[in-house]
Amino acid sequence: MNRPRPHRLAVLGAVVLATGAMSVPGAATAAAEVSAATCAAAYRTAGSWNGGFHGEVTVTNSGAATIDGWKVTMTLPAGATVGSLWNGVHTGATGTVTVTDAGYNGTLGAGRSVTFGFVATGSGTGTTVSCATGTTTPPDGVLDHAHTVGRVQEQGGGVRYTWPGTYFEGRFQGSGIGIVLDDAVNDYDVQIDGNAPVTLVKPGRTTHWINGLANGEHTVRLAKRTESPWSAGQFGGFVAGPGGRLLGEPAARGRQIEFIGDSWTAGYGNMSAVRDCTGTGGVDRNTNADRSFGALAARGLGADYQINAWSGMGMVRNYNGGNAGTNYRTYYDRTLQAVDTAVWQRPAWWKPQVVVIGLGINDFSTALNPGEPWADTGALAADYRNAYQEFLAKLRDRYGPDTHLVLTYPDLNTALTTSIEQLVAERNAAGDDAVHSLNYGSALGLDLLGCDWHPSLRDHGILAGSVTSFVKGLPLNW
Repeated sequence: MNRPRPHRLAVLGAVVLATGAMSVPGAATAAAEVSAATCAAAYRTAGSWNGGFHGEVTVTNSGAATIDGWKVTMTLPAGATVGSLWNGVHTGATGTVTVTDAGYNGTLGAGRSVTFGFVATGSGTGTTVSCATGTTTPPDGVLDHAHTVGRVQEQGGGVRYTWPGTYFEGRFQGSGIGIVLDDAVNDYDVQIDGNAPVTLVKPGRTTHWINGLANGEHTVRLAKRTESPWSAGQFGGFVAGPGGRLLGEPAARGRQIEFIGDSWTAGYGNMSAVRDCTGTGGVDRNTNADRSFGALAARGLGADYQINAWSGMGMVRNYNGGNAGTNYRTYYDRTLQAVDTAVWQRPAWWKPQVVVIGLGINDFSTALNPGEPWADTGALAADYRNAYQEFLAKLRDRYGPDTHLVLTYPDLNTALTTSIEQLVAERNAAGDDAVHSLNYGSALGLDLLGCDWHPSLRDHGILAGSVTSFVKGLPLNW
C-alpha cells in the first residue's frame, strides 16, 4: 500500500479472567531470578483461581549501561497455556515461551524495570524465567502484513481509526494467529479463511489468539462493527503463532467503492430483530457495519471499500436539528472524525470508481424547530441542494471525471425526492453524466425492524442487491 512504516510493533494486551474465584496476590511468589548479560528476570504468580492463574515477569536492567531490547525465555509447567499477554510480544503458548519487548518498553536505563503480565490456564507453580539483552529484532511495520484501505492514522507501533467498517486482512502460515488490539469501546468481527466470524465485544488491550487451526496457509480478517466518532480504536498488527510466520499482505483489489452516509450506511442497529433494542444490548451491540449494505455489496462485487458514515448527521441539518453548527461535511475530510481535526491525506492508490452517497434522511425526517436558521422546508431544501452541489464538486475534483457518483434516497418525503432528482438533473445538464440517482423505493419492501426503525439485516441484504444491480449497470471498465 506504499505507506510509511513504523519501526516497531507496539503490542498491547488485557487481562481476561477465567471463571472461578481469584486468590489475592501474595500467595505464590515463586521465583527464579536468573541474570544473563545485563538484565535479570523475576517471575511471580500474582493471582490464581480454579483452573487458571495470572503471572507477572519483571525485567530489570542489572548492569550499568542502558539496554536496547530484551528477551525473556519462560518455561511453563505441564498443563499451563498462555491465553493472553500484555506489554510484550510472545511466541508460543505452552512449554517454552519467548517474550520480547513491545518496542515502547525495550529501552531500560541502569536499574530500571518493566513488567509484563499474562493470563494462563493451569498452575504457575514451577515457572522459570531467564533474560537476555540485545536480542530483539524490530518487527515489520503493522501494514507490511495487513491490507486495509480504511482511513487510518499511524501512531507508535499501530494504526488508529474511527470510521465504521474499517477492516484489516492478512495471510499467515501455521496453526494460530494473534490479533493485537487496544480498544475498549468498539466491537469487531474476526474471520479465518472466510468462515463464520467470531465477535469481540469491546476487547480492550489484548492480543486475541485463534489457535488449533490445521497447519498451513490461512487468511485472517478483522472488521470494526461499531461507530465511534469520539473514540479511536488501535490495531497493532497480526502476530504469528508458535512455529508459524506472517505472509505478505493480501493484494489490493482493483475495484474500489466509497460509501458516504448516515445511520443507514453505518448499519445502525441492523442485527436487532426488534425496533426497541434497549433490552437486547442497545444500539452498539446490535450494530454491524461489516453486514451493512455497502459492505455486502462491495464484497459481492469483489471491491475494496470505505464506509464513511455517521449516524444522525445530515448534509446541512442533523437529526431533529441537533448539534447545530456542524453537519456531515464538517467531518468528512478527517481521518479520525471528532477525535482529531487532522485531514486525511488521500493516498494516490485510493481512487474509487463508484461513490455511493446517502445523505438527506436526517435533514428532512423531522419538523423544523423554533430557532433553526430555515424559515420553512423550502428554504431548508434550497440550502440542502446548494451544499450538496458543493460536496459533489469536491468529490469530482478529488476523484476525477470518471468516478460515478450515485445519490441514494428512500421514499421519505417530497422535499428529499425532489431535491435529489433536481441535483442529478442539474449535474447532467452541465455535462456531468456520471452523476446518478438511486431510489430505495417502497417496492423493496423494507421492514425497518432494526433498532429505532432502521433497516434490519434482511433490509441490508435487499439494499445491497439494489446497489449491486445498479453498479453492474454502470459503464465501468471493470
